[in-house]
This record gives sequence, structure tokens and C-alpha cells, in this order.
Amino acid sequence: MQYSLEDGLPYYIELTGDTDFRQLFSSKKNLALFESIDEERAMYRYAPGKWSIKQIVGHITDHERIMVYRSLRFSRKDRTQLAQYDQNLLVDNSRFDELSYQQVLTDYKNVRNATNSFIDTLSESQLNLTGTIWKYELPVEAFLKGTIGHEMHHMDILSARYGVVGKDADRL
Repeated sequence: MQYSLEDGLPYYIELTGDTDFRQLFSSKKNLALFESIDEERAMYRYAPGKWSIKQIVGHITDHERIMVYRSLRFSRKDRTQLAQYDQNLLVDNSRFDELSYQQVLTDYKNVRNATNSFIDTLSESQLNLTGTIWKYELPVEAFLKGTIGHEMHHMDILSARYGVVGKDADRL
């Protein structure tokens, strides 16, 4: 089935395709791309009112932190329905643009390392436990796929709207 961005989580899950979510979380490709961007470029916005690259990296990190926390709860059989979060509120009340880009990247790396450590602790039965976020009741594995799919979505935006693509990242 084809989902669109308006469908939220199912869209992000679909972006992962048939690739194992563990492989996607372990990949260093996006980190290498982020590391190719310097401090000045990290402040780039493609239009007034749009997030800077720093803010996008920070948002990806915040989203991963939130979704992995939720996955932790569900993997431990906590059936509490969890609410959505307001991404704009979180970014607007962050310090991403005040921090050095290296600080933002260090946080991204630390959260990714913690995520991979958490994933390594999960059994197949834990990955199959379900939880509910807003209107989506899904297994832990699907929430993790949606988490890395969310990053893939933002990588597409960085490529299409910010001109950040692989070795050509210095075009900004």
C-alpha cells in the first residue's frame, strides 16, 4: 500500500522498504553526510521560517529519543497509550541554533549509539509486543522502523530543499 506524509507513521515505516531496520540504524551514511557540513552551512535555511540544518539534525535526534523511549515502554509490556508530540514546540524551545554544530552532532551520535544498544537487547518476542501512540497500535519493530523512516524522510528533504547530497554536500 502507498502511504503519504499525511498518513504519518505508516508513511515513515513504508520508507524503510524491505531493508532490515537494524541495518538502517547501524549505517554511518547519514552521519558521514552530516559530518560533511560545516558550522556556517549548518545554519542554512532554504526559506524564511524554515528550520536550519542544525534544527533538522536536532529534531531527528529528539524524535529518535522520544520514539525509542516509547519502544522501551512497549517492549516491557507497558500498554499505556502515549500521545503525539508537537515537533514545532520542541524545536522552537530547543537551543539547536545556539549550540555548536559539533554539539548537535555529538548528541545525534550518542542517541544513535544508545538506540543501537537498546535494539541489541530486544528479543523477537519483545519486537512483536504492541503499543499505541495516538491512533497507531503497532508492534515495537514497526515503531522502530517508523523512527528510522522518519530520518530517511528528513534526509530526502535535506537533499531536495537544502541541496545536501552525499559528496556534493559542499554546494550550500
